[in-house]
Amino acid sequence: MTNTSAQQTVTRLYARLVVPDAPRAIDFYRAALGAEEIERYTGPDGRIVHALLRLGGSVIAVKDADEGDPAPASLGGSPVIMALDVSDADAVAEAMLRGGATVVYPVADQHYGQRGGRLADPFGHLWMISQTIEDLTPEQIQARTDEAFT
Repeated sequence: MTNTSAQQTVTRLYARLVVPDAPRAIDFYRAALGAEEIERYTGPDGRIVHALLRLGGSVIAVKDADEGDPAPASLGGSPVIMALDVSDADAVAEAMLRGGATVVYPVADQHYGQRGGRLADPFGHLWMISQTIEDLTPEQIQARTDEAFT
């Protein structure tokens, strides 16, 4: 058996968010998260088959749902949580709420040194918004996690 993984190099990884209305989702991500659209490709029917957005130093892709790629609502929700580190979790959460997101867990100070919460965007995708409020070692975080679960 040959170990091909040592020969492979990952050149890029990004989430591809399938949504029921890609133009509206792009507008939401632009307004709520400051996303910048880098590229957009449409099919013959005008539906977005791929749009790449830059959020800070990261990128995500957005596309319209179709028979091969269902949106979260058609699956009963999304098991994936996008983790977004920001400079002001409260401000980002407020911008998302203004755009139609809903609160899953409110933004609050967390035991692991973050201020954050979880929101569902209007398209069914989950976002964990957080900002660092304390610089903790992994050992400190584990100790606090142990305390939180006892």
